[in-house]
Amino acid sequence: MAKVAFLGLGVMGYPMAGHLQNSGHTVTVYNRTAAKAEKWVAEFGGQMAQTPKDAAEGCDFVMACVGNDNDLRAICLGDDGAFAGMAAGTVFVDHTTVSAKVTTELSAVAKDQGVSFVDGPVSGGQAGAENGQLVVMCGGEEGAYAKAEPVIGAYAKLCKRLGESGAGQMCKMVNQICIAGLVQALSEGLNFAEQAGLDGRAVVEVIGGGAAGSWQMVNRYETMIENQFEHGFAVDWMRKDLGICLSTADEIGATLPVTALIDQFYKDVQALGGGRWDTSSLIKRLRTPS
Repeated sequence: MAKVAFLGLGVMGYPMAGHLQNSGHTVTVYNRTAAKAEKWVAEFGGQMAQTPKDAAEGCDFVMACVGNDNDLRAICLGDDGAFAGMAAGTVFVDHTTVSAKVTTELSAVAKDQGVSFVDGPVSGGQAGAENGQLVVMCGGEEGAYAKAEPVIGAYAKLCKRLGESGAGQMCKMVNQICIAGLVQALSEGLNFAEQAGLDGRAVVEVIGGGAAGSWQMVNRYETMIENQFEHGFAVDWMRKDLGICLSTADEIGATLPVTALIDQFYKDVQALGGGRWDTSSLIKRLRTPS
Protein backbone atom coordinates (compact mmCIF):
# COMPACT_ATOMS: atom_id res chain seq x y z
CA MET A 1 0.00 0.00 0.00
CA ALA A 2 1.19 3.49 -0.83
CA LYS A 3 0.81 7.07 0.32
CA VAL A 4 -1.08 8.82 -2.46
CA ALA A 5 -2.18 12.39 -3.11
CA PHE A 6 -5.14 12.97 -5.41
CA LEU A 7 -5.57 16.44 -6.90
CA GLY A 8 -8.95 17.32 -8.37
CA LEU A 9 -12.26 15.94 -7.13
CA GLY A 10 -14.60 16.46 -10.07
CA VAL A 11 -17.04 13.87 -11.36
CA MET A 12 -14.10 11.64 -12.29
CA GLY A 13 -11.54 12.37 -9.59
CA TYR A 14 -13.93 12.09 -6.65
CA PRO A 15 -14.74 8.39 -7.13
CA MET A 16 -11.23 7.56 -8.39
CA ALA A 17 -9.73 8.87 -5.15
CA GLY A 18 -12.39 6.94 -3.26
CA HIS A 19 -11.33 3.67 -4.89
CA LEU A 20 -7.73 4.35 -3.84
CA GLN A 21 -8.74 4.87 -0.23
CA ASN A 22 -11.03 1.85 -0.24
CA SER A 23 -8.19 -0.27 -1.66
CA GLY A 24 -6.10 0.39 1.42
CA HIS A 25 -3.89 3.22 0.21
CA THR A 26 -3.40 6.24 2.45
CA VAL A 27 -4.93 9.11 0.47
CA THR A 28 -4.69 12.87 0.88
CA VAL A 29 -6.92 14.91 -1.41
CA TYR A 30 -6.81 18.46 -2.68
CA ASN A 31 -9.56 20.31 -4.49
CA ARG A 32 -9.76 23.94 -5.53
CA THR A 33 -13.13 24.15 -3.76
CA ALA A 34 -12.36 22.95 -0.24
CA ALA A 35 -15.97 21.95 0.49
CA LYS A 36 -15.69 19.13 -2.04
CA ALA A 37 -12.56 17.82 -0.30
CA GLU A 38 -14.31 18.02 3.08
CA LYS A 39 -17.22 16.02 1.69
CA TRP A 40 -14.83 13.40 0.28
CA VAL A 41 -13.05 12.97 3.63
CA ALA A 42 -16.39 12.61 5.41
CA GLU A 43 -17.38 9.87 2.95
CA PHE A 44 -14.14 7.94 2.51
CA GLY A 45 -11.80 8.92 5.34
CA GLY A 46 -8.25 9.93 4.51
CA GLN A 47 -7.10 13.51 4.73
CA MET A 48 -7.39 16.78 2.85
CA ALA A 49 -4.78 19.46 2.20
CA GLN A 50 -5.03 23.17 1.57
CA THR A 51 -2.56 23.25 -1.34
CA PRO A 52 -1.26 20.76 -3.91
CA LYS A 53 2.18 21.06 -2.30
CA ASP A 54 0.83 20.08 1.10
CA ALA A 55 -1.06 17.14 -0.40
CA ALA A 56 2.03 15.87 -2.23
CA GLU A 57 4.52 16.06 0.63
CA GLY A 58 5.61 12.63 1.83
CA CYS A 59 3.64 10.78 -0.85
CA ASP A 60 4.85 7.98 -3.09
CA PHE A 61 2.40 8.88 -5.88
CA VAL A 62 0.55 12.03 -6.84
CA MET A 63 -2.48 11.60 -9.09
CA ALA A 64 -4.23 14.49 -10.83
CA CYS A 65 -7.52 14.82 -12.69
CA VAL A 66 -8.38 18.44 -13.41
CA GLY A 67 -9.88 20.40 -16.31
CA ASN A 68 -7.39 21.58 -18.90
CA ASP A 69 -3.78 22.57 -19.64
CA ASN A 70 -3.87 25.70 -17.47
CA ASP A 71 -5.50 23.87 -14.56
CA LEU A 72 -2.79 21.23 -14.72
CA ARG A 73 0.00 23.83 -14.77
CA ALA A 74 -1.62 25.58 -11.79
CA ILE A 75 -1.60 22.50 -9.57
CA CYS A 76 1.90 21.40 -10.62
CA LEU A 77 3.96 24.58 -10.68
CA GLY A 78 4.74 27.44 -8.32
CA ASP A 79 5.47 27.64 -4.61
CA ASP A 80 2.22 25.86 -3.71
CA GLY A 81 2.29 23.43 -6.64
CA ALA A 82 2.60 19.69 -6.27
CA PHE A 83 6.12 19.57 -7.71
CA ALA A 84 7.31 21.79 -4.85
CA GLY A 85 6.26 19.13 -2.36
CA MET A 86 7.45 16.02 -4.20
CA ALA A 87 10.69 14.29 -3.28
CA ALA A 88 12.97 12.67 -5.83
CA GLY A 89 11.67 9.27 -6.85
CA THR A 90 8.01 10.21 -6.49
CA VAL A 91 5.71 9.41 -9.44
CA PHE A 92 3.22 11.97 -10.74
CA VAL A 93 0.33 10.51 -12.76
CA ASP A 94 -1.82 12.92 -14.76
CA HIS A 95 -5.27 11.60 -15.63
CA THR A 96 -6.42 14.88 -17.18
CA THR A 97 -7.05 15.01 -20.92
CA VAL A 98 -4.64 17.74 -22.00
CA SER A 99 -2.38 18.55 -24.92
CA ALA A 100 0.76 16.53 -25.51
CA LYS A 101 2.55 19.89 -25.46
CA VAL A 102 1.82 20.58 -21.79
CA THR A 103 2.62 16.95 -20.97
CA THR A 104 6.08 17.32 -22.53
CA GLU A 105 6.57 20.64 -20.74
CA LEU A 106 5.67 19.37 -17.29
CA SER A 107 7.44 16.06 -17.76
CA ALA A 108 10.68 17.97 -18.40
CA VAL A 109 10.21 20.09 -15.26
CA ALA A 110 9.51 16.96 -13.22
CA LYS A 111 12.58 15.19 -14.60
CA ASP A 112 14.80 18.10 -13.56
CA GLN A 113 13.57 17.54 -10.00
CA GLY A 114 14.10 13.79 -10.09
CA VAL A 115 10.34 13.19 -10.25
CA SER A 116 8.77 10.78 -12.75
CA PHE A 117 5.79 11.92 -14.84
CA VAL A 118 3.26 9.54 -16.37
CA ASP A 119 0.50 10.86 -18.61
CA GLY A 120 -2.51 8.61 -18.12
CA PRO A 121 -5.75 10.01 -19.56
CA VAL A 122 -8.80 7.84 -19.02
CA SER A 123 -11.83 6.60 -20.91
CA GLY A 124 -15.05 5.25 -19.48
CA GLY A 125 -16.80 8.36 -18.25
CA GLN A 126 -18.35 9.03 -14.88
CA ALA A 127 -19.86 5.54 -14.68
CA GLY A 128 -16.47 3.98 -15.34
CA ALA A 129 -14.90 6.08 -12.58
CA GLU A 130 -17.64 5.24 -10.10
CA ASN A 131 -17.47 1.52 -10.87
CA GLY A 132 -13.67 1.33 -11.01
CA GLN A 133 -13.83 0.25 -14.65
CA LEU A 134 -11.79 2.91 -16.43
CA VAL A 135 -9.40 2.34 -19.31
CA VAL A 136 -6.13 4.20 -18.73
CA MET A 137 -3.76 4.92 -21.62
CA CYS A 138 -0.27 5.89 -20.48
CA GLY A 139 2.95 7.46 -21.64
CA GLY A 140 6.23 7.84 -19.78
CA GLU A 141 9.29 5.92 -18.65
CA GLU A 142 8.81 2.17 -18.30
CA GLY A 143 10.06 2.10 -14.72
CA ALA A 144 7.72 4.84 -13.56
CA TYR A 145 4.78 3.22 -15.30
CA ALA A 146 5.58 -0.15 -13.71
CA LYS A 147 5.48 1.46 -10.27
CA ALA A 148 2.21 3.28 -10.96
CA GLU A 149 0.26 0.52 -12.69
CA PRO A 150 -0.74 -1.42 -9.54
CA VAL A 151 -1.96 1.77 -7.88
CA ILE A 152 -3.93 2.82 -10.96
CA GLY A 153 -5.50 -0.64 -10.84
CA ALA A 154 -7.71 0.55 -7.97
CA TYR A 155 -9.99 2.24 -10.51
CA ALA A 156 -9.02 0.69 -13.86
CA LYS A 157 -10.12 -2.43 -15.71
CA LEU A 158 -7.33 -1.91 -18.24
CA CYS A 159 -4.11 0.09 -18.03
CA LYS A 160 -1.48 0.09 -20.79
CA ARG A 161 1.69 1.98 -21.60
CA LEU A 162 1.76 3.18 -25.22
CA GLY A 163 5.22 4.73 -25.28
CA GLU A 164 7.26 7.64 -23.98
CA SER A 165 5.93 10.88 -22.50
CA GLY A 166 2.88 12.15 -24.41
CA ALA A 167 1.92 8.79 -25.89
CA GLY A 168 -1.00 8.45 -23.51
CA GLN A 169 -2.40 11.80 -24.54
CA MET A 170 -1.97 10.94 -28.22
CA CYS A 171 -3.89 7.71 -27.67
CA LYS A 172 -6.67 9.62 -25.91
CA MET A 173 -6.95 11.84 -28.97
CA VAL A 174 -7.51 8.73 -31.10
CA ASN A 175 -10.18 7.68 -28.61
CA GLN A 176 -12.03 10.99 -28.90
CA ILE A 177 -11.76 11.06 -32.69
CA CYS A 178 -13.37 7.61 -32.86
CA ILE A 179 -16.10 8.45 -30.35
CA ALA A 180 -17.08 11.60 -32.25
CA GLY A 181 -17.61 9.65 -35.46
CA LEU A 182 -19.51 6.84 -33.73
CA VAL A 183 -21.89 9.18 -31.91
CA GLN A 184 -22.66 11.13 -35.08
CA ALA A 185 -23.34 7.92 -37.01
CA LEU A 186 -25.57 6.60 -34.23
CA SER A 187 -27.43 9.92 -34.10
CA GLU A 188 -28.05 9.87 -37.84
CA GLY A 189 -29.12 6.22 -37.76
CA LEU A 190 -31.61 6.65 -34.91
CA ASN A 191 -33.00 9.85 -36.42
CA PHE A 192 -33.36 8.11 -39.79
CA ALA A 193 -35.24 5.26 -38.08
CA GLU A 194 -37.60 7.75 -36.44
CA GLN A 195 -38.27 9.56 -39.71
CA ALA A 196 -38.90 6.22 -41.43
CA GLY A 197 -41.49 5.27 -38.82
CA LEU A 198 -39.42 2.43 -37.33
CA ASP A 199 -39.21 1.46 -33.68
CA GLY A 200 -35.71 2.58 -32.71
CA ARG A 201 -35.45 0.03 -29.91
CA ALA A 202 -36.34 -2.81 -32.25
CA VAL A 203 -33.83 -1.54 -34.80
CA VAL A 204 -31.04 -1.52 -32.22
CA GLU A 205 -32.02 -4.99 -31.05
CA VAL A 206 -31.54 -6.23 -34.60
CA ILE A 207 -28.39 -4.37 -35.60
CA GLY A 208 -26.67 -4.04 -32.23
CA GLY A 209 -25.25 -7.55 -32.31
CA GLY A 210 -23.84 -7.17 -35.80
CA ALA A 211 -21.19 -5.08 -37.47
CA ALA A 212 -22.94 -1.80 -36.58
CA GLY A 213 -22.78 -2.49 -32.85
CA SER A 214 -20.70 -0.33 -30.51
CA TRP A 215 -20.39 0.70 -26.87
CA GLN A 216 -22.16 3.94 -27.74
CA MET A 217 -25.07 2.04 -29.24
CA VAL A 218 -25.44 -0.32 -26.29
CA ASN A 219 -25.12 2.35 -23.61
CA ARG A 220 -26.67 5.43 -25.19
CA TYR A 221 -29.42 4.44 -27.65
CA GLU A 222 -32.15 4.27 -24.98
CA THR A 223 -31.50 7.74 -23.56
CA MET A 224 -31.05 9.17 -27.05
CA ILE A 225 -34.49 7.84 -28.03
CA GLU A 226 -35.92 9.35 -24.83
CA ASN A 227 -34.22 12.72 -25.48
CA GLN A 228 -32.29 12.47 -22.20
CA PHE A 229 -28.75 13.81 -22.20
CA GLU A 230 -27.59 13.90 -18.59
CA HIS A 231 -25.69 10.64 -18.55
CA GLY A 232 -22.10 11.20 -19.51
CA PHE A 233 -19.25 13.36 -20.78
CA ALA A 234 -20.35 16.95 -21.42
CA VAL A 235 -20.33 18.63 -24.84
CA ASP A 236 -18.20 21.50 -23.50
CA TRP A 237 -15.47 19.07 -22.51
CA MET A 238 -15.74 17.15 -25.77
CA ARG A 239 -15.18 20.35 -27.73
CA LYS A 240 -12.13 21.04 -25.59
CA ASP A 241 -10.79 17.57 -26.42
CA LEU A 242 -11.60 17.81 -30.14
CA GLY A 243 -9.85 21.18 -30.24
CA ILE A 244 -6.72 19.44 -28.94
CA CYS A 245 -7.13 16.73 -31.58
CA LEU A 246 -7.50 19.23 -34.41
CA SER A 247 -4.57 21.42 -33.38
CA THR A 248 -2.36 18.36 -32.91
CA ALA A 249 -3.39 17.06 -36.34
CA ASP A 250 -2.13 20.32 -37.85
CA GLU A 251 1.18 19.90 -36.02
CA ILE A 252 1.80 16.31 -37.15
CA GLY A 253 0.37 16.60 -40.65
CA ALA A 254 -2.71 14.42 -40.12
CA THR A 255 -6.12 15.20 -41.61
CA LEU A 256 -9.35 14.97 -39.60
CA PRO A 257 -12.15 16.10 -41.92
CA VAL A 258 -14.94 14.19 -40.15
CA THR A 259 -13.72 15.25 -36.70
CA ALA A 260 -13.62 18.89 -37.78
CA LEU A 261 -17.19 18.66 -39.05
CA ILE A 262 -18.50 16.99 -35.90
CA ASP A 263 -16.74 19.59 -33.77
CA GLN A 264 -18.90 22.18 -35.55
CA PHE A 265 -21.98 20.03 -34.94
CA TYR A 266 -21.17 20.12 -31.22
CA LYS A 267 -20.89 23.88 -31.54
CA ASP A 268 -24.48 23.81 -32.83
CA VAL A 269 -25.49 21.81 -29.75
CA GLN A 270 -23.86 24.43 -27.54
CA ALA A 271 -25.91 27.07 -29.33
CA LEU A 272 -29.02 25.10 -28.40
CA GLY A 273 -28.03 25.46 -24.75
CA GLY A 274 -26.54 21.99 -24.54
CA GLY A 275 -23.01 22.67 -23.35
CA ARG A 276 -23.57 20.50 -20.28
CA TRP A 277 -25.54 17.81 -22.13
CA ASP A 278 -23.67 14.56 -22.74
CA THR A 279 -22.07 13.89 -26.10
CA SER A 280 -24.97 11.76 -27.36
CA SER A 281 -26.95 15.00 -27.65
CA LEU A 282 -25.74 15.26 -31.25
CA ILE A 283 -29.11 13.70 -32.13
CA LYS A 284 -30.82 16.75 -30.62
CA ARG A 285 -29.32 18.86 -33.38
CA LEU A 286 -30.96 16.62 -36.00
CA ARG A 287 -34.33 16.83 -34.27
CA THR A 288 -34.29 20.62 -33.98
CA PRO A 289 -35.67 22.51 -36.99
CA SER A 290 -33.03 24.70 -38.57
